[in-house]
Parts: sequence; structure tokens; C-alpha cells
Amino acid sequence: MEVESRYVAVRHHVEGFPSEDDFEVKKVKVRWTPESGEVLVRNLCLSMDPYQLNRMKRRSASHHAVDGIVPGERIESYGAGEVVASACDEYKEGDVVAGVLGWEDYTLFRPSPAVLMSKLAAAPSGDDLPLSHHLSALGTSGMTAYAGLYEVCRPERGEKVFVSAAAGSVGSLVGQFAKLAGCYVVGCAGTNAKVDLVKNKLGFDDAFNYKEEPDMRAALKRYFPDGIDIYFDNVGGETLEAALATMNTYGRVALCGVISEYTDAGGRPAAPDLLEVIYKRITIRGFFAWDFLARFGEFGGVVGDWIRRGKVQVVEDVSDGLESVPSAFTALFRGENIGKKIVKLA
Repeated sequence: MEVESRYVAVRHHVEGFPSEDDFEVKKVKVRWTPESGEVLVRNLCLSMDPYQLNRMKRRSASHHAVDGIVPGERIESYGAGEVVASACDEYKEGDVVAGVLGWEDYTLFRPSPAVLMSKLAAAPSGDDLPLSHHLSALGTSGMTAYAGLYEVCRPERGEKVFVSAAAGSVGSLVGQFAKLAGCYVVGCAGTNAKVDLVKNKLGFDDAFNYKEEPDMRAALKRYFPDGIDIYFDNVGGETLEAALATMNTYGRVALCGVISEYTDAGGRPAAPDLLEVIYKRITIRGFFAWDFLARFGEFGGVVGDWIRRGKVQVVEDVSDGLESVPSAFTALFRGENIGKKIVKLA
């Protein structure tokens, strides 16, 4: 027995800004009765992540440490869903899971140590937190924020923290985590509405609209007259350069993403002033959330408790239906999303 499953694919390699026309919805037959060791999941919600664009580029396999996406084929992504059929003792029908699924209605997978997947509850309503939170604050975005701040940057009470893309899926959490650590936190975002959210809902000490600042270095000097101790970088480019110029001795920089370069097919990458780095003894570290999977259980317990107690606000931007994946994904690069962008399928 088979079931029809739709999936979203790229028509061709994507360079520069993605458009909805770069994608297509295709159909395939999926076995409803899994073979020995396989599990069939009906996907309920999907994560939209900017790094996927790097996988869509022609040079992705050689230029980046990520697997390239082949045009026309299914796209793996983080998601959550319900097991509808299983030939594996580890998973039962009705289990709710989160992990690497796909931009598709159904995902058939075979559990192994190399497959990131975890069970959440016996049924979609079995958890006291929304399922979508397991893709945002309790998913890879939250783990990125948690590990990047606490493992990479190691904040101390009273330190001054700057967060770029502060209204995004990662930045919105980093700032809140830093406040819980007793830090002074300032973020930047691309609209006044996002600035208002960051200051008044998320509790940052201050925030500013970088599009209204003709000189980023001057802006950072104004918001950080005593310098920056920690910079959580989500964008790269000129913002990174300006932050390094404003940092204090022994400052730490967590490089989470460089979205300013994802869509620039031939532009100049950020060029940090290495003399600044050397003489200030600045530590710069790039990282993936996957580097800290050993702490995933601890992270989920701590952040879940913070959410339940109202210490952390979760901001999600939800679209409906698999057919909305292309518009939801491309919206990330137009700066239209606030918080974590998620597509809900059911």
C-alpha cells in the first residue's frame, strides 16, 4: 500500500536572492507499510532555516561544510511529525517526533545514530508546550542560541552583549538568555516594529534599526560607550567589522550565520581587522548547534522550564500548508519574518 506525498524541491541551483519561482511542488508515492527497521512520519510542522540557501548553491558541496541539494530532489530539514506506521521497535504509531525530516507531507526514515530524531510525547497534545516550540526555542534555533552564548561566549554578570538580527529565530533567544545571565544587552533589527518587539516584549536593554544608522561603528559607539564584551553574530558583513572595532580586550564573538553573504553571489566577504583581533586578544569562533548535541537534554530541560515560568518569550512566525514553503523560505531573505519561521502542515 502506498500514499501520495508532496514535496518541495528547487528547480535549479540558486545564486543570489531566492524567489518563489526557484521552487516547485512535486508528488511521489511513499510506502504506507514500512519495511523492517523503517518508520513513516506524517509531518506536522517544518522549520525554515536560512542556511538551506547555501545548500542550494552550485558550489555548496565544495565551498561549504554542508551537503548540497540536488535540484528536483527532496530537501531534508528539521521538523516535527507523528508516526503513522512503524516497523521499528523504538517507535510506535502515535509517537510524536522532532528531527531531520523533510519539506514534504510524509517522511520515511530508518533510525540510526547518524539520524537526528527524538520522541517528544505519546500524542500531539501530550506535551504542555506547543509542538512548534520544538522547532524554535526547544529546537535547533534554541540550541544554537543556548550553546553559542553559554559554551562559546561564556558570559559573566555585568558584561555587555551585542546581538545582530535580534528579532530573528536565534537572536531573539540569545538576548533573553544573556539577560538571564545578568548582562547588558543591545540588539539591532531591520524595522522599527522589530526594535519595539526586542525592547518591550523580549526585554533587551536597548535596540536600534540598523537601516536608520548610516554609520554602524558610530551607532555601536553610542550604544556601547564602554565597549562590547560579547558579540553574537547572525549576519556577518559590515556589522561584524563594526562590532570588532568596538570590542573590548578579551572580547568573544560567536559566528552563527552570515546571512548578508548568503545572497551575495559575487560580493566581498567580511574582512575583519586582524590587528583589532590580535591586539585586543579577541576570540572568534564559528559553530553549529550539532557541535553540542551532548547538551541537548540539559538545554531542553532548562529552556523548557524558563518558558513555563515566563522567563523566556517564544516568538514564532507561522505559515500554513506545504505549498507556502517557497514563500515562507524566501521571506527570510527579505527580512519579513519575526522570530522563528515555521510552516504548519496539520
